[in-house]
Amino acid sequence: MSNETVQAVRGMNDILPEEAGLWLWFEDVVRDWLHGYGYRNIRMPLVEPTALFKRAIGEVTDIVEKEMYSFEDALNGDHLTLRPEGTASCVRAVLQHNLLYNAPQRLYYSGPMFRHERPQKGRYRQFHQVGVEALGFAGPDMDAEQILMCARLWKKLGLSDVALQLNTLGDADARHRHRAKLIDYLEKHEDVLDAEAKRRLHSNPLRILDSKNPAMQELIDAAPRLMDELDEDALAHFSELQEILKRHGISYEINPRLVRGLDYYNRTVFEWVTTRLGAQGTVCAGGRYDGLVSQIGGKPAPAMGFAMGIERLLVLLQEEGRKPTGQDVDVYVVHQGELAGKLASQVAEQLRDGELRVILHCGGGSFKSQMKRADASGACVSVVIGDDEAQADEVGIKPMRGGDQMRVGLSNMLSKINEFIERE
Repeated sequence: MSNETVQAVRGMNDILPEEAGLWLWFEDVVRDWLHGYGYRNIRMPLVEPTALFKRAIGEVTDIVEKEMYSFEDALNGDHLTLRPEGTASCVRAVLQHNLLYNAPQRLYYSGPMFRHERPQKGRYRQFHQVGVEALGFAGPDMDAEQILMCARLWKKLGLSDVALQLNTLGDADARHRHRAKLIDYLEKHEDVLDAEAKRRLHSNPLRILDSKNPAMQELIDAAPRLMDELDEDALAHFSELQEILKRHGISYEINPRLVRGLDYYNRTVFEWVTTRLGAQGTVCAGGRYDGLVSQIGGKPAPAMGFAMGIERLLVLLQEEGRKPTGQDVDVYVVHQGELAGKLASQVAEQLRDGELRVILHCGGGSFKSQMKRADASGACVSVVIGDDEAQADEVGIKPMRGGDQMRVGLSNMLSKINEFIERE
């Protein structure tokens, strides 16, 4: 057996304590923001039946064809997949537990997703998303609510350089008409298509419009437009959405190439993009997926949702100058001597009873070495206990950011420490 250190799987990263402070702060902000709009938390398994994603996402999408981590259960032969996205899992859970029975749902979830692709800045094989799903709401008011939600979150996070792109995919009949015209057009210019476009020509031609290949841009610009095929209802839906956004002062760009990578989208699709993450400029994306509930096996129901990549947003936050908050500690308890050690444990619990965050020094060492640990912890105050203090039922209190150490009785300890913390 090799003695080499085992490393994490490439593209599946450890989040170390020095980084986790920013994650925790972000998660707190996001939780409060979502609750402010009446969204409730739902938590789904990491592993789902492979058939769920094939049926929901589409068998000829990049995710299903190339990116899913799928395997056969050794015990019963079931075909399983680590979830590559959350919408299909959320809809499956809603249907399985009959949550849509006479009750529209506003739901959110967060956690890791898995896609087998080349790791790059802000894009990893295990990545984390916050997903928001509203099921049972048909009108453009829900489309607008979710876009307005995002705009509010960017303000809460203090993010700049995040812009909204908007499009509509219409309904199924319009997409079928457009698909036929698009295939006919692209077949006539097949000599211009690259290998990936030729592969998608008959399976998923809409995705060709999203190609970044410079050699194909002139061809794509002249391609038949889906907007020209939309019926009156879809156009009215999109027009009303735009009116709501304008009333709220939300700037946007209509991007006719915005098609999204999943088959289940219809009508409204949107992306929030930045210029500061290179090719991976999308930090949040979503849209309406009115056909997915019936596609998975439920009664038809309208639905709208979006997901945001946590790693990408944290990169932006760090570029904006926000630093990890680190471990927040109020009090560090140092002690030396047998009696002092016994009292120190009781003191630490007493302070925690007072809702303070306390580190009790463990592992021995001189007062000097313990005070170095106390200083490095970021604590506001250190409580110093020797056997003399313990015999007198007293403790020493030392402010860590300047000030003289004082000795107080146990009955006055909590109030005196809170005075120092309030001054910080």
